[in-house]
Amino acid sequence: MTGPPVLTQQAPSLASQLQHCARCVLAVEQGRSLSDVLSQLDAELRPGVQALSFHVLRHWGTARAVLALLVQRRPEPALHALLCSALALLLLERDAAQEDQETAAGALRYAAYTVVDQAVAAVRLGRGRPQQAAFVNACLRRFLRERARLQALLAQQPQARWNYPLWWIERLQRDHPARWQGILQAGNQAGPMTLRVNRRRTDRSSYRQDLLQLGCKSSLVGDDGLVLEAAQPVQRLPGFAQGACSVQDAAAQLAAGLLLDGRSWGPHARVLDACAAPGGKTAHLLERAELDLLALDVDARRCERIHDNLQRLGLCAQVRCADAARPADWWDGRAFDAILLDAPCSASGIVRRHPDVRWLRRASDIEALVAIQRRLLEALWPLLKPGGRLLYCTCSVFRAEGEQQVQAFLERHRQAVLSPSPGHLLPAVRGSVGELNDNRPGDYDGFFYACIDKALA
Repeated sequence: MTGPPVLTQQAPSLASQLQHCARCVLAVEQGRSLSDVLSQLDAELRPGVQALSFHVLRHWGTARAVLALLVQRRPEPALHALLCSALALLLLERDAAQEDQETAAGALRYAAYTVVDQAVAAVRLGRGRPQQAAFVNACLRRFLRERARLQALLAQQPQARWNYPLWWIERLQRDHPARWQGILQAGNQAGPMTLRVNRRRTDRSSYRQDLLQLGCKSSLVGDDGLVLEAAQPVQRLPGFAQGACSVQDAAAQLAAGLLLDGRSWGPHARVLDACAAPGGKTAHLLERAELDLLALDVDARRCERIHDNLQRLGLCAQVRCADAARPADWWDGRAFDAILLDAPCSASGIVRRHPDVRWLRRASDIEALVAIQRRLLEALWPLLKPGGRLLYCTCSVFRAEGEQQVQAFLERHRQAVLSPSPGHLLPAVRGSVGELNDNRPGDYDGFFYACIDKALA
């Protein structure tokens, strides 16, 4: 006698994923973070919807421009988001040069007729009116018939060509006239999964062999990093739960060495990580040295993430929820040997991992962020010992948040001395000449680093 049939859970349909993807990108248009929206999805839906949403947001400029040519009046917001999401998938059909590890394997399996059919089904899933389903069907089929003509009309529209807001494109053209196109292209590629091996738990060579035994190839980057050939769920990484490694981009891994290496401090040097959440750089500092480290963040929930990360890695630091720009609220009066200021910024250097950032930011945000960065620098500089080092960094490629900010600070403070520093690390399309690591060019986020030392007299 046989037992009851085994029920297997079916993967969500493309129609269901498109429906949720449209809701996600609409939320981004309305000013919400994609990460926040995705976190509210059920576990079985999240991976597919995230992959679709990432792809759609990387092609949002083109998709919106195409739809504007197809219709005389902009559809209502929900229908507009669904149509643009479907158009972004249809754009992928011939866009092999921009395939990425998150979407190519799945999205390229969909024939054009499947995308059209499932977009229409998504309207019905959302209980849309029959005329809305017919409208979606007509728009998408017209695009397929007139694709070459429509795309030719968009060639002179920067937002449609590059898939960034016009102000963003123009700022990069001014800041990096020789490299702005490569920066934009790199931001439309998915970043690799890069690990930081916890040298207190294992050594990098051994861990690399552990990965290889699981069929996961990797290459070296920096002092502690491994770039995975293919992304893996963290649950599959050997010893992840026990703190053997962390996920951290190669550019972010530079911070610990820039702050600590070559310094003559004794054990238990007093260090401040001023804007520490989620704690990746905090942990790296502690993995490399015995420090008396204070980690601050203004958000209590983000402080919990610091605690969680340190606990998993077996590390200890004092973590406080406080505004680093108001030392009177938290400082005990003892000067620091070193200060890490990973300042709030536009996040313009990490758009390949957070494609919603480009659509959430406004041109006016940059001036406001520059003011916050300046306020933090001014508040923290008096807390640094003579002979100490302040490492200022942002994950931005805009000069106002990097080079220009630091130059203005140096002009205001005679004791401030700029030591050799990476400056702006600019992401590049893979296969082009890179600045950070010639072995794997392009496999890092955009960052800015300045090592500012305080003169003894």
